[in-house]
Amino acid sequence: MLNAIETYLALRRATGFAMSTAEWLLKSFAVFAAERGQTHVETQTAIDWAALGPSVAQRDARLRAVCRFVRHVRVEDVGHELPPANHFGARKRRRTPHIYTPDEIGRLVEAALRLRPMGGLRPHIYATLIALLLATGLRISEALKLTIADVTSDGLLIRETKFRKTRLVPLHDTAVAGLQRYLARRGPGSDNEPVFIDKRGRPLRYIAVKETFDGLVGKAGIRLRSGRRPRLHDLRHTFAVRALEGSPTGPGRCGAHMVALATYMGHVNIYATYWYLEATADLLRDVAVAGEAFMSQGRSA
Repeated sequence: MLNAIETYLALRRATGFAMSTAEWLLKSFAVFAAERGQTHVETQTAIDWAALGPSVAQRDARLRAVCRFVRHVRVEDVGHELPPANHFGARKRRRTPHIYTPDEIGRLVEAALRLRPMGGLRPHIYATLIALLLATGLRISEALKLTIADVTSDGLLIRETKFRKTRLVPLHDTAVAGLQRYLARRGPGSDNEPVFIDKRGRPLRYIAVKETFDGLVGKAGIRLRSGRRPRLHDLRHTFAVRALEGSPTGPGRCGAHMVALATYMGHVNIYATYWYLEATADLLRDVAVAGEAFMSQGRSA
């Protein structure tokens, strides 16, 4: 079974998937099956192994990893059984994002500019980073990996990101101006140096950014009724929702807008972009109004 798993992993990686988690899961399953003297996937064994996961979500993820492997390997070897993928009945639920208001954004940037040391580079690093995330919808990991060479006259070059794809992210003139002001303050650097640096000139680490951002949220006085703290990742959600709110009317134009937004944000599947339509009450209301208008036209025709 391990040979079949290695072949499967190599094929998936050749098409752009990292497969690091899948590799660990499938090899763990292969060991579990081998202890039962099995060389092929058997449904009950797969369920028993998946059931070792500590939560329903993890048990579901383990079983689905095996199912994806079986769908591939059964093309050449029907001796493998395909377990029921929904055996554990888990349903992924996305946390409702916090969409930052213009006032909250202003307070976040102002709080960043008051960071210590006053007069140093650190306040401008965080103010620029927050503004860039809001203006582009970049993943924080993508922003932190930016090098000087990635800032081009055509936009930001985002190299081999979450799904091992490289894309060009054009910038609005105001974003270009803000980024150039920051780079001038940062000072010259070689092409492979990071855009956002710590006090030693090394790339900013995610954990440091998250801790600082959480502090800025508190200083800016941003509170949620649920008691949860707004997240750094919500800056990306805010960009997506604002972009959809400005979507042109008409099914064809709206569809083209969605495709463009999915490409800009680096979504591997446009379904991830369509999810934002249900992310906020305002967009859900817009969808309902559009649906009612469409149905009314159908009835009148």
